[in-house]
Amino acid sequence: MPGRKDKLPFVFINTAITADGKIASANRRIPSPGSKKDQEHMMELRALADAVLIGARTADLQPVHLGPGGEKYRRLRVKRGLSEYNLRIIVSGAGTVDPDADIFKKRFSPIIILTTERISPRRLTALRSVADEVLVCGKKEINFRKAFQWLRKKWKVKRLLSEGSGQVNDALFRNNLVDELHLTICPFVFGGFEAPTLSDGVGVRTLTEAFQMKLRSMKTIGEELFLIYRRFPSS
Repeated sequence: MPGRKDKLPFVFINTAITADGKIASANRRIPSPGSKKDQEHMMELRALADAVLIGARTADLQPVHLGPGGEKYRRLRVKRGLSEYNLRIIVSGAGTVDPDADIFKKRFSPIIILTTERISPRRLTALRSVADEVLVCGKKEINFRKAFQWLRKKWKVKRLLSEGSGQVNDALFRNNLVDELHLTICPFVFGGFEAPTLSDGVGVRTLTEAFQMKLRSMKTIGEELFLIYRRFPSS
């Protein structure tokens, strides 16, 4: 699906969780419970995306570059009619992402930062010096719908892959922006009140407010379960 009727990109989330629903350990020293096969799956999904999105803390705490990987995946992108490298998007509501983060040291493709009016002038200046573009979109919370429409119009983003934090995922679900969820369930239990989950943040109060999905496929590889869900009802 190249994009939705409301001029939004097709948005798909990819994440690996433990059996108790954690996407990382409480101290963030274990950034993901996924195996090598799960990492390969992530790179395969990146090869389908015009842009890849993460949260600010991921950019700060991990040596991430958000690139498409080795030559194999870059060739695959070109074969599919995409540019060799995907756009990279960082979400930071208060603009607190570290300008010295490792991602800014790798200049193979544009980096875009989505933030809000909560960002200070000093931080805005600092981020504009390291990112290709900083979009201030929203007063206290990022207006993801408006931001994604902007990404579709200005940067031609038709497929957007979110590898975001639990708070980013929560915002995307609450704003009804997720088209597909790729979920890997891994054979670990992390525990911990502070350990992030697939969807943290505000959440919903009633079942009728919950984001509904329909199981599209299920596959077991080794000790992991790979699931794909589609939004329901589909738009």
